[in-house]
Amino acid sequence: MSTSGDAGSGLTVEVLPVGAGGLLLEVADLEAVLVLASALRAAAAEGAGPWSSVTDVVPAARTVLLATTEGADLAALRASVLALCDSVRVGYGSGPADGSGTAPKSHEVEVPVVYDGPDLDDVAARTGLTRAEVVAAHTGTPWRVAFGGFAPGFAYLVGGDPRLVVPRRASPRASVPAGSVGLAGEFSGVYPRASPGGWQLLGTTDVVLWDADRDPPALLAPGSTVRFVAVEAAS
Repeated sequence: MSTSGDAGSGLTVEVLPVGAGGLLLEVADLEAVLVLASALRAAAAEGAGPWSSVTDVVPAARTVLLATTEGADLAALRASVLALCDSVRVGYGSGPADGSGTAPKSHEVEVPVVYDGPDLDDVAARTGLTRAEVVAAHTGTPWRVAFGGFAPGFAYLVGGDPRLVVPRRASPRASVPAGSVGLAGEFSGVYPRASPGGWQLLGTTDVVLWDADRDPPALLAPGSTVRFVAVEAAS
């Protein structure tokens, strides 16, 4: 089942059942995901009608998953989703066309970074910026958590300075240290643990991205804002 709207006033979405208690919403691109996820969170937070059954809104690169309580009326929820999509404007930070359903206030997280990464010079060369300008660009614009993935606690961040769009490394590293801060395409991110990876590394942070004893375990939740702050290395 799908719905479509005119450019700038609505979005096209395909709604698919997931198991016995969920709906998967497929959209055209990441921009639509961000707008739709924000509107869905607002509707779920208000909890009116079938929205009261929504327990989680899980965005990905091209989809948004709605998890629900057992016995939820998925037909009614699907109808509400389609009605919401008809009123959603496509554009970063947009919401329902009538101005209703304001999204919950975004939580901002500051991430201190020592900008000493092994790829800082390469990023500077690729972008035509100096090292200092790369750091200023990375810290000067707040990033938004689009979705999680890859490893527990890893968040794909979007909305940064467009001059920092760079490709992944041609040869991934066999091991990237935990806390490494990198760039890949339009995204920035922080490695929550040591793992292989091909992102361009700008620096490191000692912020703990994933802690199983913390509630919630992930520091960066979809919809949150991240502001990187340049700091000096500890002596």
